[in-house]
Amino acid sequence: MTCSHPLRIVFFGTPDYAVPALRALAADTRYDVALVVTQPDRPAGRGNRLQSPPVKRFAETQGIPVYQPTSLRDESARRPLAEAEADLFVVAAYGLIFGGKTLAMPRHGCLNLHASLLPAYRGASPVAAAILSGDARTGVSLMVMEPGLDTGPVVDQVSLAIQVADTTESLTTKLAHAAADLLVESAIAFVRGDRTPKPQDATAATITRQLVKADGWIDWQEHADQLDRLVRAMWPWPRAWTTFRDEPLQVHSATPNQEGVSVVPGSIVLESGSLIVACGSGSLRLETVLGAGGKPMPGHVWATGRRIGADERLGVGGTPPSKPPLIKRV
Repeated sequence: MTCSHPLRIVFFGTPDYAVPALRALAADTRYDVALVVTQPDRPAGRGNRLQSPPVKRFAETQGIPVYQPTSLRDESARRPLAEAEADLFVVAAYGLIFGGKTLAMPRHGCLNLHASLLPAYRGASPVAAAILSGDARTGVSLMVMEPGLDTGPVVDQVSLAIQVADTTESLTTKLAHAAADLLVESAIAFVRGDRTPKPQDATAATITRQLVKADGWIDWQEHADQLDRLVRAMWPWPRAWTTFRDEPLQVHSATPNQEGVSVVPGSIVLESGSLIVACGSGSLRLETVLGAGGKPMPGHVWATGRRIGADERLGVGGTPPSKPPLIKRV
């Protein structure tokens, strides 16, 4: 089909990841963003004051109407979506799962921007999962939504290299901009019938769950390279952490060393102005840490102030309860 008028869009999204896609749609004359749907304002920060989601803040600067339902289960909650008379729903990290009645509303269906190369890493934590797994590349998939979780056919994908210093935060930012470029070109091609969605290979599918604080626990028996990936995957939340003298110690940044130190894993070595911690294989230089009640500081500065004994180790106590794997086969 040909599009003689701008595609009428209802955009669903909440965090910073979704803002570049919304910005790109709002700036492209081929699209008309009729409504933005986002999560309700919620308390945040030390003052526990209500804060608007990033998507809402951007939409308001553009004069786009904003709708913030707590649920889409009731017909009354879905009424503003129906009144928008959308050609297409576009979703980017919205935060609520669509039921069949919501999926059936727009003329040409619903598209989702998922931050992985599907069928890998469906679900809640695809970026952290890619870093933690040591993948060389990840990307964004534009997929047709259906009742299953990220199971729909893929309209298009874009692939990005994962750099050695990438964190979940930095990589998510890169993926957000890649998603925006992908969306504005591929969504209209999908509606026109110029791009046929391809079913996912279900035999290769994996799924990820929401991150919990325990995911950031550092097991010093592991290889230094794996712990480096853990530190980067857990930033900015829940952050990698260990314990020292029964108090939590966050590790904000670190560098792996292939050469180990001949002490028990978790043991601390102060060497040439650096804080080195022995791992099961290799060692980890703790660049930036945060102790209980303190402020982020260089690892060696933290260690110098603690007068660490020769037999003291990190992670001796405070091990969190066991948790299910972050990634599993479908």
